[in-house]
Amino acid sequence: MSMALHTAYVGAGSNIGDRMDYLAKAYRKLLDTPGIEDVKASPVYISEPLGVTTQELFTNMVFMLRTTLSPRELLMACKETETALGRPEQHERWGPRVIDLDILFFDTLQLSTPELVIPHPELHKRKFVLLPLLDLADPYHPVLDKSSRKLLEACPDNSRVIKQKGATGAPF
Repeated sequence: MSMALHTAYVGAGSNIGDRMDYLAKAYRKLLDTPGIEDVKASPVYISEPLGVTTQELFTNMVFMLRTTLSPRELLMACKETETALGRPEQHERWGPRVIDLDILFFDTLQLSTPELVIPHPELHKRKFVLLPLLDLADPYHPVLDKSSRKLLEACPDNSRVIKQKGATGAPF
């Protein structure tokens, strides 16, 4: 019996140390996770921090995964990846981090549990998520009933988000 293959999008960001190295390690760790068949990476973007603005710029990208994992299993894989790369279990909300992995979409699933909300409840307010996401695909947001492109057009985020020159996909 074959398991269903799902498409999930995971936002990735880092603003401590060698940001590209952390993103590359997260990419490879996810790709090596049993149940994750394929990972495609968006180009890299540099963005201003939101929330706590007195910190270093972020390096952001989005991973598109093909997976047989459940949403909860994918969340656990993301958390294990963050921990393996040195992110503490307890951390400041919107604070500096070596790696941050957030599930943005999982097929067209709508899920709301104390530990996981899909689609990600803030994604439509964040250019640093929407721009790299749209470099990979234009997923439909089942809660807001809009394409990701339409979400970007209406996005209230006016922070600077800059695509790296020559970035056509992840450099790893």
